[in-house]
Amino acid sequence: MKKALVCGAGGFIASHLVKRLKKEGYWVRGVDLKRPEFSATAADDFKILDLREEKSCAAALDPAGVPDDARNAGGPGSREPGGGLFDEVYQLAADMGGMGFIHSAECEIMRNSALININMTHAAATHGVKRYFFSSSACVYRDMEAHEAELTEEQAYPALPDNEYGWEKLYAERMAMAYGRRFGMTIRLARFQNTYGPEGTWRGGREKAPAALCRKIAEADDGGTIEVWGAGDAMRAYTYIDDLVDGIVRLMRSDLENGVNIGRQEYVSVDELVKTIAGVAGKKIKMNHVKGPVGVRARNFTNDRIKSTGWESRFSLTEGIARTYPWIREQVEKAKKG
Repeated sequence: MKKALVCGAGGFIASHLVKRLKKEGYWVRGVDLKRPEFSATAADDFKILDLREEKSCAAALDPAGVPDDARNAGGPGSREPGGGLFDEVYQLAADMGGMGFIHSAECEIMRNSALININMTHAAATHGVKRYFFSSSACVYRDMEAHEAELTEEQAYPALPDNEYGWEKLYAERMAMAYGRRFGMTIRLARFQNTYGPEGTWRGGREKAPAALCRKIAEADDGGTIEVWGAGDAMRAYTYIDDLVDGIVRLMRSDLENGVNIGRQEYVSVDELVKTIAGVAGKKIKMNHVKGPVGVRARNFTNDRIKSTGWESRFSLTEGIARTYPWIREQVEKAKKG
């Protein structure tokens, strides 16, 4: 039985990853500041820990609480000298949110996420973990024009991220690789694209564009008007949660070193995203474009490396929104009822 530690398991992507690993027979420990908000965790063991603290990262890897039948008698993941208890660590914990949060909380993002990554990477390496996954971001890439040629992973350098969130991710990538070289720890780095789906944050200021717009449309009357930040022409690609989790699992089992892009190559403007959601909702929606943080004009990158593992995006934007909008509409209705 393989054993995995999933950091950030109270959050959207990591909670879905825990479910996937459990289906594949893993014993899973989740750690976070909070439990998942919308459903019970699928983890075998869940610890409330502040991973900004070095002692909490060590506690996350503590064998206490792991049943004997989940402990190997030798080999990778064993408790023999040179082998850590956990076969795999998935580090998805971060202080992050949508564009509004990224632009308003630069100091919190850089301090909190840097502390998490410094302490968790060090703890994993010194506890003998052999495979370490780090969730980076497409925010490591520079601002682009909508129809500019797609970038490869190597073209993240010379580095020029548009925001501090991207700079912190680049630093954390390099730190993970440095620890990998020093301690013989296999490192896998995924650069996530915008991800959406059920059980993601949908209100409160940290929600991303698909969830925020689903909420606004769910709250609007048929024929009503919603506010949209910016001119509506910024281009993005959005990845459904199941596709992203499949990419994480495939990457972790691959031999792909350095950064790997994971995301669907279906580029749409913000206005087109609104129209897609309105179509799924069966509503006619007008847009009032207002001033607000938009981020880059576009961000286009290749997926050749992750596709070499056999990964393919299975969910179009329309198909993914058709699975996401009803869930957010349900949350809106529940909130109205109090």
